[in-house]
Amino acid sequence: MKYWFLWLIVGILSIVAGILALANPFAATLTAELFAGYSFIAIGILMLISAFQSQGWGARIWAILLGILFIVGGYNLVAQPLAGILTLTAATAGLLIAIGIFRLVLAFSPAAEGARWIVAIAGVISLVLGGMIFANFPESSVFILGVFLAVELLSNGVSLIMLALDGRKAKSEGGAEAA
Repeated sequence: MKYWFLWLIVGILSIVAGILALANPFAATLTAELFAGYSFIAIGILMLISAFQSQGWGARIWAILLGILFIVGGYNLVAQPLAGILTLTAATAGLLIAIGIFRLVLAFSPAAEGARWIVAIAGVISLVLGGMIFANFPESSVFILGVFLAVELLSNGVSLIMLALDGRKAKSEGGAEAA
């Protein structure tokens, strides 16, 4: 890997950001909520722009409607961040429960025969996490998105550092063989 050092720096920065997010989960939750709001606005604008690239009025109308919906939703998240935190936390909990149910159904289908128990355990974990969020709702809204963001930043940092070190090792082995 030619630029392994850059991956290492980004990995270290990601771990530092994850630690900071764990140190102040409310600030991280607010950051995640605002990032989602601005992302929805940007996606909505891109959808409106792409609507005029679509062929046929049916596709164009749907793209315009979805673009407007994304912009309005994003604006609401940015304009009312505390309400947005509640909404995103409830959506996260609902999504975890839906994923848990899906995994449990999948675990007992023929498709998961070799990994039945691991898929079932993952399904139960998703159900428990979603249930824990709902059981403490709305209090859990203050920190849960920040904790999720922190865990993602930490795992991302570790994986990037491992990739960088592996790239450095591959580069030094490749350089030794060429000499």
